[in-house]
Amino acid sequence: MSTADDVRENVKKYYGSRVESSDLQTSAATSSSCGISFRPMPKSVRDALSLVHPEVAKKFFGCGLPFPSKLEGCKILDLGSGSGRDCFAFSKLVGPNGHVTGIDMTEELISVSSQYVEYHQKTFGYEKPNVTFVQGYMEKLNEAGIQNDSVDVVISNCVICLCADKRAVMQEACNALKEGGELYFSDMYASKVIPDHMKQDPVLWGEGMSGSLFWRDLISLAHSVGFSTPLLVSASRIVVHNNELKEKAGDISYISATYRLFKLPKTPVLSSATVTYKGTMADSPDELYFDSLHTFKKDVAMEVNGEMAAILQSSRFCSDFKIQMLDKPDSNSESAPQYCHLDPFLWSDKMGSSVKQCSKLNK
Repeated sequence: MSTADDVRENVKKYYGSRVESSDLQTSAATSSSCGISFRPMPKSVRDALSLVHPEVAKKFFGCGLPFPSKLEGCKILDLGSGSGRDCFAFSKLVGPNGHVTGIDMTEELISVSSQYVEYHQKTFGYEKPNVTFVQGYMEKLNEAGIQNDSVDVVISNCVICLCADKRAVMQEACNALKEGGELYFSDMYASKVIPDHMKQDPVLWGEGMSGSLFWRDLISLAHSVGFSTPLLVSASRIVVHNNELKEKAGDISYISATYRLFKLPKTPVLSSATVTYKGTMADSPDELYFDSLHTFKKDVAMEVNGEMAAILQSSRFCSDFKIQMLDKPDSNSESAPQYCHLDPFLWSDKMGSSVKQCSKLNK
């Protein structure tokens, strides 16, 4: 596992050989780890997933439910689409005027997903398919035909941890997004930096254990390629079933976490604001859970920092909020940033109580 190409080829073989079922050695790809939230799954997402062909669902690998709200009419790119489960669910959520592109490097999985495009088109009652699958690498989206500034939302479900060059993946995702677009993804994270000796193990790579980021490193990585600060949406602990792999991991713990990042304008106006949710989203008529620090209640004004104000102003959520800029310094201090509210291990263990306590301490 000396180079990124070696890792890629190993992972391709690992998942190609497991195309008949999600036979992995951790709880990351099981339904038990896919709830990952103290909030119920929106009915629209439940309904969309229930309509996915059983054979597609059976061959699916993933560690979360990366389904953000307000997707009607959006262009979505799914990195590492696998058997296509998420893509087909998204095709229902974006509607006939939206479009979903799934990219995967594994020929066997592209073959599986492509077989069911017509089935889901007919199931959803669309005049023409709104899903396309392409074989390619998420580190090289242009080579796969994905244009810059062309998609509204980039999705990924437990795939970035399988890639050695995460900076390339994040940069390509940012490039593909339109201004105001969003990267909303679930992935595996580690409680500390993975040591080099673990990165030589092909099975640990295939299970996502060698390639899991130390969660704090996601923050600097996101900033370095042009994204906003990651926002933690949900998380749950991962159980390693295999005793041999557990021994290799030592004292490193793993977690499945969902974060959302936004591609802000190149020169955003970072000013604190008072924002009021209008209650205009069908799945969230009374309140909108946005991330671990922000739950917006209908018709209740809430003060946010400059980055969150810029996110709401520039993204697809702009029309759902009344936004009043405040004539005072941004409440987000850059002199000594505190990120404990982004720690997925704290969030999972305390179900948000540590997040709230941390937030109070940082004020």
